[in-house]
Amino acid sequence: MKRMAVMTSGGDAPGMNAAIRAVVRTAIEHNVEVFGIRQAYTGLLNGDFEQLTSAEVSGILQRGGTILQTARCEEFRTELGQKKGLRRLNEKGIEALIVIGGNGSLTGALKLHELGVPVIGIPGSIDNDIYGTDMSIGVDSTLNIILDALDRLRDTATSHQRAFLIETMGRNCGYLALMSAILGGAEIVVTPERPKTVEEVANALEDAYLRGKSHAIAVIAEGSPVKTIEFVDYLNNQKAVGFEVRLTILGHIQRGGSPSAFDRLLATRMGVHAVNMLLAGESGMMTAMQGRKIEALTLEEAVSQLRPMNEAYFDMQRFLSR
Repeated sequence: MKRMAVMTSGGDAPGMNAAIRAVVRTAIEHNVEVFGIRQAYTGLLNGDFEQLTSAEVSGILQRGGTILQTARCEEFRTELGQKKGLRRLNEKGIEALIVIGGNGSLTGALKLHELGVPVIGIPGSIDNDIYGTDMSIGVDSTLNIILDALDRLRDTATSHQRAFLIETMGRNCGYLALMSAILGGAEIVVTPERPKTVEEVANALEDAYLRGKSHAIAVIAEGSPVKTIEFVDYLNNQKAVGFEVRLTILGHIQRGGSPSAFDRLLATRMGVHAVNMLLAGESGMMTAMQGRKIEALTLEEAVSQLRPMNEAYFDMQRFLSR
């Protein structure tokens, strides 16, 4: 193999740059040229390729986001778009591709594999919703950002004896909300997997007040059926819970910033492993963290379903909040 390409697709995640760096330098070690595809599948269809050297990935290990940028591409969802992507790879003499991203990105990688392109996927999703891997790139960094915000909000909540509703990311998976609720000592958590009514949240906050707590916190994933504004309206206008209630939506601040040590190491290990898999003739696979090892999982299996939540954590959050 003489030439491969790498792209980052879907939502950005801290650690993606570390994975790019690992891919480039591992490939160069084996005398393989690496081209970066800018703006994911959009850049693929437009032929936006640029050769990456060791010097060009220097100093990116600690940077958040992705130097290759990212975008979503409706055209690539079509059979014609996928064949156009194959044509662009052939025009550039690209013999293999590494795709770093979430479920949609890895589904695109699977389509290229089915067209005969040697492809390896690397899971990058802050939601930790990718099946078959214990952790995806960006999860640890994002969770630490949420916990930092939660700790700060608890300080002011205690000072003013208030309740805070904190909305985290997680459209289809409540991992971030659940983990931050456990590690941040929240009174109640609301996720797509375990939705709660406004009355249940109100009762949990009121119970904290009646037990003499100086503050209360509810963590709500953005994908929960009841939206945070509905909780706030109900709590402030219809249900007296003792505390004055405030809302904080963390939003895209959760995606930015320097990746944690864990994410840098995970991304580096996965990047090295992905290149080695391609050089060994493997394709249609995803790197996956299983226990302490980096293993291989088929892309078909990885995109077949969302990663299930550990139900025991919900019970843990409930009794620890008391």
